[in-house]
This record gives sequence, structure tokens and C-alpha cells, in this order.
Amino acid sequence: MTPEPFTPAGTYDPAGPPPGCPAHGIGPGGLRRLYGPGAEDLEALYEELRTEHGTVAPALLHEDVPIWVVLGHSENMHMVRTPSHFSRDTRLWGPMQDGTVKPDHPLMPHLAWQPLCSHAEGDEHLRLRGAVTGAISTIDHRGIRRHINRATQHLVNKFCEQGKADLVSQFAERLPMMVMCEIFGMPDEYNDRLVAAARDLPRGTETAIESNAYIMDVLTRLTVRRRAAPEDDFTSHLINHPARLTDEEVSQHLRLILIVAYESTANLLANVLRVVLTDPRFRAQLNGGQMTVPQAVEQSMWDEPPFSAVLGYFAKQDTELGGQRIRRGDGLVMGIAPGNVDPRVRPDTKANMQGNRSHLAFSGGPHECPGQDLGRAIADVGVDALLTRLPDAELACDEDELEWEETISNRHLVDLPVQFAPKPQQDVMARPAHRMPSQRATDWQVSTPLPQAATPEPSVSAPAPTPEPTGRPGVLQRLLRWWRGE
Repeated sequence: MTPEPFTPAGTYDPAGPPPGCPAHGIGPGGLRRLYGPGAEDLEALYEELRTEHGTVAPALLHEDVPIWVVLGHSENMHMVRTPSHFSRDTRLWGPMQDGTVKPDHPLMPHLAWQPLCSHAEGDEHLRLRGAVTGAISTIDHRGIRRHINRATQHLVNKFCEQGKADLVSQFAERLPMMVMCEIFGMPDEYNDRLVAAARDLPRGTETAIESNAYIMDVLTRLTVRRRAAPEDDFTSHLINHPARLTDEEVSQHLRLILIVAYESTANLLANVLRVVLTDPRFRAQLNGGQMTVPQAVEQSMWDEPPFSAVLGYFAKQDTELGGQRIRRGDGLVMGIAPGNVDPRVRPDTKANMQGNRSHLAFSGGPHECPGQDLGRAIADVGVDALLTRLPDAELACDEDELEWEETISNRHLVDLPVQFAPKPQQDVMARPAHRMPSQRATDWQVSTPLPQAATPEPSVSAPAPTPEPTGRPGVLQRLLRWWRGE
């Protein structure tokens, strides 16, 4: 049965529960809230909405602002791939236009319009996004993978002798920031305060404004330095792109990329490591060679995407989606996590999704994440290098003791305590005995091929291949051989 048409921009039955009523998470008009009491488990809530309304469901954001939640995989893909009907420009949203959404709304950091490629359309979107993708294309993917490995060794050296660690605060929340600072050309800016500010900013806390000011100060100073003296880094290439971005546009896009890349990759690293430590079958497949680290990362993006939802998309005209009547000015949430478990594409959510990259983790259409290959590289190399150093790492608590911080946009693991036999420190700058073999583009690039910025390294003679021993070696042994050039 097709659900009764619902118009988020309309009015509600005054006989319904008053605003703020926590009973069963039900708000005005009998609609379910995506926040507060009753919404502690959004995964379960999304499934209830799917059962009640189908692939597109009416719901309420904070302060009972009406919104549509897109739960279906194909409906999400249609929305993000149809810019003629749906836009990322929040100024089109009815509740934003009529003042229903106040400037102090808890989700304003996600909803406020900014002159960024993520909110732009048409020629302006092409100009801004072209500058971003152009700068990304200059990243030396082989060099950055070596840096990811060195950064991982540096982080592991800080706790390997202790025989215990928290892989969230001491690893997953630090590696992405170290890598992004290197890419931006500001390695000296990496510190505890920058990590803390990047964690704080998306949460909408009382200190979020101060955190934003600190990050913008760092990025504004970097922009001014690189404008005066360009170097071979992402920031300089963004400044010198033919799109001719202003200093304000450069620094704002640096902030967007830094925060999105940091938060998503930190969540991805934590999620992959948690599954490795808590699922014996998953770890056995990884150690036994039936699954590679990149495949493990891809499986995690199906099961626990770094961002569970995106706020938001906005209807440019009256239309229909998932059997629901969508009116001009209505807002929609891209449901990444519920879309990934749509029964029509995943009837068995326990099934292995190896080789299937059609998940929604990186969105799609004109606003598909342009840095997804970088995020994959940080996770692939970081997880591999960590497990190589700590192959005996085990969870130091019961699995049900793990805690998460959950918001509508993501589910962040609070900590991941592990224990292992103490290990000696390693030389962070140690290089393999042989030059690393040339990588195929597909090892780094999974979308549009990016031009190689650096001159290809000269080929060298390789030693005669060593015969493979009987039985297939585990993934860690094979990756160690690859790293050493064997």
C-alpha cells in the first residue's frame, strides 16, 4: 500500500504530542523524531520507518523541523544523480526560507549555506570542484602511501613498548590528520589541538565556534604563505589552478576537505579495526588470505559507512520519489547507512560484498566525494601497517563494553582498547631493501584516472622470483614481501 502523501512543508495536527514530548520519539503529526529519546538507535529507527512508509519516509529533525529520509538504495542514487530535481543549496529549503530553522539550530553547521563546491550548482560548481579535483590530481599517490606507512610507524612507536593502546584516540583519530597536514603542506601544524578541534567542530558543541576559528586561522595563514611562495603541495596547486580561487575560497575549501576527510577516515579506520578485533571469521579470512585489507575496508563501507547520512538535498520542483509526493522546497536526508542495507540490494546483510563497490559511502552524482581514493589509501595502508606491527593485538575489554557517539550524520566509536605483547620501536624512516614496484593506477584510483604529476621512476632490475612455498601465505606475510620488494 502506498503511504498517505506527506508534505514536510505543511502543518501538523495540534492534537498530536507537543514539541519536546519524549514519548516513543513521536512528534507533531505522529512523525518520528531523528533525535532525542526514542532515537538512540537510528539503525533500528530507520528500519521501522522503512516498514511503515517504504523507501522514502517522513520524519522530524531537531526542533521538530520536517524532513524526508531516503532509505532506498536506488532512490538515493536517483536523488544524487538528478541535479535538475534535487540540489545541495540549502537556501532552497522551505523551513530555511520561512524562518522555521533558526540561526541557532543545533544542525546549523551542517545546514548553513556556504560558497563551496558542495553547495554550488551549474558553472559555479564546475569552477570550484574543478579546482579541487585538479589539485587532487597532483598528489603523488606512491609518495603519499609511503608517508601513510611512516606516519603509522611513528604512531605505533608511541605505544608499542607498553603492550596496550586505545586504537581510536592513539591511532584512528591521529593518522588522518597527520596525512592531511602533509598533503596540505603544513606538517608542522599537526598537534593535539588541531586533532581536538577537528573532532569538535562537526559536533555542534558549545566550543565548536572556537574550534572553527582555530582551524580557519591555521588554514588562512597557510593560504597567505602559499600565495606568496608556492610549493609542490595541494594548497599551492589549489591556489594556482586556472579557476583563480580567492584566498577566502581557498581557505574555506581547505577546511571543508580537512574536516570531511578527517572525520570520515577516522571513522573508517576505527570501524575496520573493530571488526578485525571482534569478528573471528573476518580476521581468519584476512589472515588466511581469503580477504585483502582493501577488501576488508570496502566491506566496512557497506556495513558501517563513515558517514551514515548526509544533510541534505532540496527539491527544486514538485516531483515524486519512492512513491511519495515531494514538493518544491522540501528537504531530504541522504540515508547512506539505511540505503546500504536496502533489502532489494542486500537481502542478506551478513553476505560478503567483496568486489562490489556500489555502496553509498561516497555519495554519487555531481557531488560524489572527490577524495575517496585518498581515504581508501589511508585506511588500506594504515590498517595493514598497524596489523603487521601488532599481529597479536586483541580487544582488551568485552565487545559489549564498547561505546559509540551517534548523531544523525555518523556513528563514532569512542575507544578501542587493545592489548598485545610489547614490541620494540622501529626506525620510522627505514626504507625497503629494494625500490618499491610500480603500482597500477587501480591500486590508488577507483574513479576517474588522475594524471601522474611526478616523473616516473626509472625501472630497476629485479632479482629472480623466489619460488612460492607450498600453501598460500597469509595477507600480512604477502604484504610484507611486497613492502620489502621480494
